[in-house]
Amino acid sequence: MPTHRRQRFIHGQTAWMLVTIVLLSLLNSLSLELFFVLSLIGFLVVTELTAPFNVTPEWRTRLRWIIVIGLAVFGYIVLQRILAILPEGVF
Repeated sequence: MPTHRRQRFIHGQTAWMLVTIVLLSLLNSLSLELFFVLSLIGFLVVTELTAPFNVTPEWRTRLRWIIVIGLAVFGYIVLQRILAILPEGVF
């Protein structure tokens, strides 16, 4: 059975992602890249806001892998955007 902190984490992340989809849809800016970046930002914020002070549960230590993978994908997205902006002769 999930703990109260785990439920709060899941509810916070779900709410963040739903609000992100709604706002991006209202602004006609919905794209997979932008949704991923905003969801990653939300994930990092919710992770910090729901962090316990004294003891770190095991399920929170597994969040590090999700953060590392998310930051790697974010780096790839940034690299693709930079390469799209640069002139062809640079790389």
